[in-house]
Amino acid sequence: METSLGCVGCGNMGAAILRGLSSLEGVSLHGVDMDAHRLKIVCEECNAQPSESAREMVRNVDYILLAIKPHQVQTLLKDLAPRLRPGQTLISIAAGLTLRQLKEYSSGSCPVVRIMPNTPAMVQAGMFAICLDDPDLVESQKQTVLEMFSTLGKTFVLEEAYFDAFTAVAGSGPAYVFYIMDAMVEAGVTLGIPRPMALDMVRGLFTGSSKLAEQTGRHLCELREMVTSPAGTTVEATNVLDKYAVRAAFVDAIDAACRRSKELGE
Repeated sequence: METSLGCVGCGNMGAAILRGLSSLEGVSLHGVDMDAHRLKIVCEECNAQPSESAREMVRNVDYILLAIKPHQVQTLLKDLAPRLRPGQTLISIAAGLTLRQLKEYSSGSCPVVRIMPNTPAMVQAGMFAICLDDPDLVESQKQTVLEMFSTLGKTFVLEEAYFDAFTAVAGSGPAYVFYIMDAMVEAGVTLGIPRPMALDMVRGLFTGSSKLAEQTGRHLCELREMVTSPAGTTVEATNVLDKYAVRAAFVDAIDAACRRSKELGE
């Protein structure tokens, strides 16, 4: 794969993507960021070429990754639109911005791919919803995007209509997981376990449980039942969770996140 990608914005997610792609052969990387010090560090880590401006960078790349705040995208794309070429591909990870908006802001100068990542991409264990709905995309562009982002975790090709649901489940999902982990650590401390040890236990618990679910392929209910002995400790705990309707609360919470995602895109 001989291609080039330039990243506009080298913050947490932009830098994580560049780091992940730096291991790919045949992909040259470029970066631009308002923070010159941060740009220098990221480019040195990723063997990427720093650019003084986005205008300069787009002249030298095939794929342009927008890793900036959503409210900054419109101004940037209107400035770059006259400099974009049909053979290039615009990739946006800006939450809430639709393909229609991205095409409008860039004056339809080149094909657009919309991607929704989540934060585990920072350790190359992310989940990425990838929208390839733009009819201007050719097959080679689609395959290159999928190949690049598959190095950073799992990719899911989704129609744009499902992006709000993905955002609610997987985009916001790490926060739910950390919320539960934090509560379990506090419970351990309450029961007398030293905090560092409780934290280590909970981290290992989530890592091991996830690995078990993935490698066995068993239904989650079956895995739960394996731990739940009659009249034992686990069923006492899950009965309390059911008493407080924790499962229903999660469904309602994710539904609320989905509604909010739709509102942000309006």
